[in-house]
Amino acid sequence: MAKKKAFVIRIDPEKLAAIEKWAADEFRSSNGQLEWIIDKALRDAGRLKKSGEELSK
Repeated sequence: MAKKKAFVIRIDPEKLAAIEKWAADEFRSSNGQLEWIIDKALRDAGRLKKSGEELSK
């Protein structure tokens, strides 16, 4: 498994509540849900290689 880097995020309480609900509905942690959302957005934008290891330039 790839190493992961921790970081702090500021988010509107309403958005966080929506993410927490969505995560619970899909049996994920809030952190896991955020990672999934970011991964999907990067793939949809063509910014992530198929292997998922590096951002494309």
